[in-house]
Amino acid sequence: MSEDAGPPRTFKGLLRWATTPPQAWGVYLLAILLVWLLSFYAGTLKPKKTPEASPPAATVPRS
Repeated sequence: MSEDAGPPRTFKGLLRWATTPPQAWGVYLLAILLVWLLSFYAGTLKPKKTPEASPPAATVPRS
């Protein structure tokens, strides 16, 4: 048996491999999981503190 190295994988070849039926399900589920994890992480981040607003200027005279 000879070990044929073959041509190096290209992005187009990897894309073709990832879109064939068995692998496509795995790639799809992996993408869904990645989107969920990123949105979960973004939801756990604390927002930056905003400076406290000063009380509104009294422009209307009280009666």
